[in-house]
Amino acid sequence: MDPEIQKMKEVVLVYLDRSGGLQKFVHDCKKYNDSKQSYAVYRFIISINPSDIAELDATLGNYILHNPLQAAQIFQSVCFVAIKTLSLIEQLQTEAQISILLRPTHLPPLPSYVLSLSAHPFNYTSQRFYMSEGIVIAMGTVTKYTQGARFLCTEETCPFSEGFRCIRVHCPGATESATVRTDFVCSLCSSPLQEDMKFRVLGDKQIVEMIDAKILNALKGYSTDKSHFRIQAFTLFLRDELANKMTIGNHYRIIGIPACVQNGLQMTACIEVNSVQLYKPNGPSFVSDNFKYLLSLTSSSCWRFTAVLANIFASQVVPPGTYNTLKLAILLSLVQTCEKENADYLDLLIMTSDTLVIDRLLNYSLCLLPRGIRHPPSSDIFPSVSKDKHGTGSASIQACSAVLAKGGICYIGDLSSYKKDKLELLQSVLESRTTTVFIPGKKYGEEADQQVTVSVQTNFWSFVDVDSSSKKHIQKENFLIGQMDVSLIPVNLVDGFGLLIYNEFPSCRLSSPVVHHTLRKAINPEAMLYKASQQFRTQDYEEFILFARNLHVELSSEAESLIQGYYLASRRVRRDSIHGSTLSASALKILISLAKAHAKLSLRQTVLEEDAVIAILLLESSLTLKHGTSALCVAPNPVFPFDLSDENSLQQRDIYLMQCHHQLLKFIAAYSPGIHINTNEE
Repeated sequence: MDPEIQKMKEVVLVYLDRSGGLQKFVHDCKKYNDSKQSYAVYRFIISINPSDIAELDATLGNYILHNPLQAAQIFQSVCFVAIKTLSLIEQLQTEAQISILLRPTHLPPLPSYVLSLSAHPFNYTSQRFYMSEGIVIAMGTVTKYTQGARFLCTEETCPFSEGFRCIRVHCPGATESATVRTDFVCSLCSSPLQEDMKFRVLGDKQIVEMIDAKILNALKGYSTDKSHFRIQAFTLFLRDELANKMTIGNHYRIIGIPACVQNGLQMTACIEVNSVQLYKPNGPSFVSDNFKYLLSLTSSSCWRFTAVLANIFASQVVPPGTYNTLKLAILLSLVQTCEKENADYLDLLIMTSDTLVIDRLLNYSLCLLPRGIRHPPSSDIFPSVSKDKHGTGSASIQACSAVLAKGGICYIGDLSSYKKDKLELLQSVLESRTTTVFIPGKKYGEEADQQVTVSVQTNFWSFVDVDSSSKKHIQKENFLIGQMDVSLIPVNLVDGFGLLIYNEFPSCRLSSPVVHHTLRKAINPEAMLYKASQQFRTQDYEEFILFARNLHVELSSEAESLIQGYYLASRRVRRDSIHGSTLSASALKILISLAKAHAKLSLRQTVLEEDAVIAILLLESSLTLKHGTSALCVAPNPVFPFDLSDENSLQQRDIYLMQCHHQLLKFIAAYSPGIHINTNEE
């Protein structure tokens, strides 16, 4: 035996003993031995820490990282000797029956170990470990593959006609035909080999499509990044315990061995995945100094900081002081984005006749999040099913805009452009935050039909062009005070959106500043037209929103009482004799989500009464547009009743909002007397 190989075997034994791997190996052997059943292949997974092994023996560490298949044979030999020496598995006969899967805990943080999926060329020729990351855009159903098989020589006098001498085991990147087929010949006598079917070992296999995370930049409606890059999806094979370890739309880091699989006349680059880790980038731990200074300047009021934020927001797209209510709603929706199962969602539906400016504003806002997706009309909003393109004939669930926008925003454009079936599906998703994909078994080679539920964790933005919608249908005449005609969109779908916003109130007088801004931007697109654009850059807002959305906020008892009191009072006021209360069951969740979002936007971790007041005014304004005014009777633009030009206007707004707070307390006392709320007589 080669002295170097012998030395590496000794190091393997020392490492297994020190790392606890030997104890786990003995435990795994015991499970096989207790079954009293003979297997063609005994499979073991051994966790490897490359750093620890390199300290013990650099040669072995290098061998594992750059020749993992040959390194597995060294571990195989050591494990076979251990089994025979310690009598761990009585049924085991030959070393060929042992299959070792080495699973590294990590790889060296060096460029040569990173496989970039957007770089060229794609290095799939060296069968060694690489690390890569990307987003899952398609997932196949779990099917079976052959882990290992026993073959016997057809020549009766040949020693290989019995026992477990001819064992074929799956290798990374190999197809099914490489493990089992009918034209294998005996290496001893060249006679045909025949498989002993009762010893075939099957495992689970799942085919996944992954793509570089840079795809998210390409799917945004607007971007300041002018760089060009190549994007290509690639195939992952998840086997056995890794099957179903990935979720469509999630971002993962993987370690695996690249390979090239032939499918007919086509060659497909793929990766045999060895380990999977969910990737969650850390958000910024700070906000810019300008935001800190602004926060200190406005600390005298809980309402001023967010007012100024909304006033100067998106000054690259619209002039400061315009569309303030809409911009505040956008900021609130942006900070209410995360990838938790039971998150507080905040969807926006905007009624407008100025679709071009609104579209630009929403596109700009998308880019402040890593996962801001503008849905292309030619594709599906929600997951669809197609036949797997790798020749298995099984079903593959394809990702979509809503799934790719996980933990972010999905902007679906003009709602009135979608057909009835799409709108019904959207309504269902807004209510349940899940969508179900139906997979007919007969079409995809399965015995039974399947239904796969996919979680949809994103906020939806959309708008309706009131000018075009008014031409498509006859408007109703019996409107209530403050009510808008939204009959083109199903009532339940309108209720599914958290906020309905109409941005063109008579008091805003926006046309002249917007036109002036648009003309100047057309002449010089890169110009900074306002001082606010220089002090608060787009990058500053990106960092601010990523910081704010990661804040964990709790409702104070005062804010909770105010929200509950308003909700109960509104349910009593907003009702009719036929349909009962017109306030949807989701209104309480929307109120809490709005209040929490305003606290986050204020960089606070406690939701105060002041946050609840803003949430109630925004929702009441939305309800007025849907159902008409109520006994609370808020102004048409209750959060920004007048322009914010100086500190005096901010002071006037504070006084106005305190009056609204007092009016709200009187409303609750009148229509929800059972709720106890502490009032400040001063």
